[in-house]
Amino acid sequence: MTVNVDSTVIVQPEYLMETKRIVEAILFAAKQPMTCKQIQQTFPELEQPGLQDVQQAIAAITEDYQSRPIELKQVASGYRFQVRSELSRWVSRLFEEKPPKYSRALLETLAIIAYRQPVTRGDIEDIRGVGVSSSIVQTLLEREWIKVIGHKEVPGKPALLGTTKQFLDYFNITTLNELPTLQRLDLSLDGTPTSAGKE
Repeated sequence: MTVNVDSTVIVQPEYLMETKRIVEAILFAAKQPMTCKQIQQTFPELEQPGLQDVQQAIAAITEDYQSRPIELKQVASGYRFQVRSELSRWVSRLFEEKPPKYSRALLETLAIIAYRQPVTRGDIEDIRGVGVSSSIVQTLLEREWIKVIGHKEVPGKPALLGTTKQFLDYFNITTLNELPTLQRLDLSLDGTPTSAGKE
């Protein structure tokens, strides 16, 4: 295998070529994103490549798929193969079951948690100007998009809510910094009640 680095052709040793093949197979078969460490630990103990070798394999695989309809994408939980976003509307037609539709109240609640975390349920209600249904919080917890990350040091010690790696994975981002701006989402998180304050 050869890799171009600054116009210099580097010939990869045979064992790196084999590592790349195995890493590609592991990622293809994995049911969830995998980190370099998890990929490394999939190998038998005496045959484990170094982390740098795994990283090189991932870089080479990513390069191989540059012009293909499938890409190796890094998300918060690790690396995964996926259909390129510009082709997803065609591929989605393969699945009979439509993705669930969420209410505006649920999406507003999720947005507040994502942009203002850690927040309590009371904080969310203050921002939205309306009570938060228990079913909304429960749905977000069941989807593993949010979790309790602590408790606020006030009377009653309400739970502090924050987003999870599964939330980042679902929205195809690696960090919260990649979230779109609030202006782009047309959301108000400054405490002004939203126009859709209904559950």
